[in-house]
Amino acid sequence: MADIRLEGVGHSYDGGETWALKPMTWTWQSARAYALLGPSGCGKTTLLNIISGLITPTVGKIYFDDREVTGVPTAGRNIAQVFQFPVLYEEMSVYDNLAFPLRNRKYPKKEIDQRVRQVSRLLGLDHLLRRRSRRLDPGRQQIVSLGRGLVRSQVAAVLLDEPLTVVDPALKWTLRSKLKEIHRDTGHTLIYVTHDQTEALTFADEVVVLNGGAIVQAGEPAELFLSPAHEFVGHFIGSPGMNVLPAEIVGDVVRVGQADVGSVPDRLPPGPVRIGVRPEFVRITGERTSPGVAARVVGIDRMGAYDLVHTMVGEHPMIARTEAGSAYEPDAVEFLHFPADRTFLFRDEVRCGSLAPLNGRGTG
Repeated sequence: MADIRLEGVGHSYDGGETWALKPMTWTWQSARAYALLGPSGCGKTTLLNIISGLITPTVGKIYFDDREVTGVPTAGRNIAQVFQFPVLYEEMSVYDNLAFPLRNRKYPKKEIDQRVRQVSRLLGLDHLLRRRSRRLDPGRQQIVSLGRGLVRSQVAAVLLDEPLTVVDPALKWTLRSKLKEIHRDTGHTLIYVTHDQTEALTFADEVVVLNGGAIVQAGEPAELFLSPAHEFVGHFIGSPGMNVLPAEIVGDVVRVGQADVGSVPDRLPPGPVRIGVRPEFVRITGERTSPGVAARVVGIDRMGAYDLVHTMVGEHPMIARTEAGSAYEPDAVEFLHFPADRTFLFRDEVRCGSLAPLNGRGTG
């Protein structure tokens, strides 16, 4: 296990005209479980392959603890990598596939058997150990590939590139829990690439959000949900994502259209801003009370345990999450209220402050 340190690391596939991964300095701390989260094409796999040695970065240096490995090939980095699709010896049994990385490194036979049976038990493969891998369905094959990546007890890191893509959805929840259990057992540094926020938030100690080739925020799952530092994080995390409305700072008041919704505690200069608030924290009422914004109801999604009330504030959509069975009618005018401690101000997509109560009045 090792700290993995990137110093000014960036990569371009076209000689520097565009950057798939913008130069960054970052440290992945030993023994932690990370999720690298972002949309397709944001640079996640490029970053993972730079760490593993499959790609040499255009600029920058990579260190495993104090050892520079920028030019060291994958075989010399002592990492395990699990890819999106199964990589197995199909004629080997499941047992032999799991044992192969250990046998290749001359582990004692007793330790090999112990590790194989421990990992197979955790991944639910006990009853398949003697079966040839080619006779498994693709989902089970991928679980064996996952086991091969986790079976070694002493590696600098385990890198997982969307490893549950081909796994049956019913198994994903179980496997994520098993991964966490294996991580607690081995203490590996895990970096788990995914575009699925649920996978990231339920698995990782720390989630690193990547967009456009750059890290926009990193933190514990609750921090990213409750305190997004960037509009993209607010949009990407949450189901549905954060509401965003154009607003204006006039003096020390934040105004949406003609409605005052709060004040500014941080002495921000006047001018345009955007306010962000998650549907979970929007309060909707039928009474015109200040501060509040008039909104027209356009529909309701009945989700079973709760409702999502879709509204329009002028030309801008807003969603409020309410208790199940709400009786709001399409085209009715309701009023939305934004709690100060859960409503943020953004400029140039970066959080620049928070809403404060308006003249001592609560905001919901």
